[in-house]
Order: sequence, then C-alpha cells, then structure tokens
Amino acid sequence: MSNSPPRPATPVKTRTATNRRHQLLQAAAKHFLEKGFAAASMRAIAAEANMKPGSIYYHFDSKSTLFVEVHKVGLINIKERLETSLEGVEGAWERLEVACVSHLKVLLEGDVFFQAVMSEAPKQYGVSEKAQIVFHRDAYEVIFSQLLDDLDLPVGTDRRDLRLMLIGAMNWAFSWYKPGRETPEAIARKYVGFLATQLKKDGD
Repeated sequence: MSNSPPRPATPVKTRTATNRRHQLLQAAAKHFLEKGFAAASMRAIAAEANMKPGSIYYHFDSKSTLFVEVHKVGLINIKERLETSLEGVEGAWERLEVACVSHLKVLLEGDVFFQAVMSEAPKQYGVSEKAQIVFHRDAYEVIFSQLLDDLDLPVGTDRRDLRLMLIGAMNWAFSWYKPGRETPEAIARKYVGFLATQLKKDGD
C-alpha cells in the first residue's frame, strides 16, 4: 500500500456549476436587454441557457434576484475595464477623457450585462438587493469623483453635481446612439471638450 498522500480530487462539479451560473447570467442579461424585466420569463431564460426551468432556481430564487446579480456583474465589469484603461495615463483631463471613452465603449458597443442594467430596473427591489446594487454603483462612480477632484476647476464648482451631470449625459447616449454616425470615442471626447471649454471659460 502506498504511503503517499491522496491526490486532491479535481473540482469538476464546482467548475461546472460556476460555468453554468455564468451561462445563466449571460442568458438573463440578453433577455432583460431584449425583452425588458417584466416580459422576460424564467422559463425562456432557462431555455436560452440550455437548462431545465426548475434548475434556474438552484442558482437564483426569483427573477428579481437574478436581475440584481446581472446588475452587479455589469457594474463590476465596467469598473474593471475602466481601471485597466487608466493604467499609465497621466494628466487630469486626459484621464477623465480616457475614463469617458471606456464608459461609452462598454455601454454602447460591449458588455451585455451593463447594457441590461441601463435598459430597465425593476421596481420591486428589497432592501438587501438595493443595498448591493448601490454598493457596486458607488464603487464605480467614486472613480469619476476622484478624476474630477484631480481637475483644476473654478472655485465653487460643485463636483458632485458635475459628476452626476457627466455620467447622466453619457448614460443617456444609450437611448439615442446609432452606430455609424459617431463612435463612442468621438462622443466621449466631445463631452469632455464641452466640459473643459465651459469650465475654463467660467474660471477666466
């Protein structure tokens, strides 16, 4: 009999469960984006993910809980993309522009999770679910707060309102953007250019 320690078992089930969960989340994001929260059904989401309808409840106990998780994944994804885009970039206005480009590229061209977040939010969030969403939203938006804090702005500039205005303007592009006329990069640079011109004018 060998005295060597037993080889650890390969966590096949864990990997499988993780992959299935991600597949389910992708299917859910797609349906929330295309159908809206109210019209998206758990049965249709399960079918998209190649799962039995009842199996979906192994991962999430309700459609609202599933949407909250899609929301979280979308915010985490865009935060990671933004942080990566800022690596090695210097200059306060240059960093703000790069951040806006990253935000609009994800919103308008990329991540189905974040697009699903922007498409609609259900009204029946519980206190715990809302707290999770607010936590991840604030963790993302604090990056823009820091970027705006680094700018040399006129005395008295309300940087909180400036952040809300900038992010709101970028997010509104989701409702009117059509590929071909302008790129997300061009829109982002235009927004930052407008902002810089007006604020520098006010500071004169």
